[in-house]
Amino acid sequence: MSSHPTFARAAFGGFIGTLAMTAMMYFVAPMMGPHMDIASMLGSMLGGSWTAGLIMHFVNGSVIFPAIYAYAMYPRLPGSPALRGTAWGVALWLVAQTVVMPMMGAGLFSSAMGGMMAAMGSLIGHVLYGSLLGVIASVTELRVAHA
Repeated sequence: MSSHPTFARAAFGGFIGTLAMTAMMYFVAPMMGPHMDIASMLGSMLGGSWTAGLIMHFVNGSVIFPAIYAYAMYPRLPGSPALRGTAWGVALWLVAQTVVMPMMGAGLFSSAMGGMMAAMGSLIGHVLYGSLLGVIASVTELRVAHA
């Protein structure tokens, strides 16, 4: 069963999505190509602190982006909650790759960080984030099947 997301459900979904995306970034992506350390990149804008960068990453993923999704984007996006969340994840990826990454010196579509492999890894992470956000934010009840 699903409904329009509340901020609390969106924040929880965003936190779970950020955890999954971050785990993929630090544990799976390095086995496939260049390592992208978002905490270091964001931290470089915050005085060089990796911890501050990681906190900023989680605030963005658990508070700011879920609030925008729940209050502004959800009503405007078509489809199921999973599709809406995925579309939001792709939108965030486009902004990250065309605005944020160039501002942080990584180039357009991560061209200075491994190019297409880095950009595609980032896309997979953002799709994972968005789909988890969309589904969890719209769940109104959990049912456990009894055997």
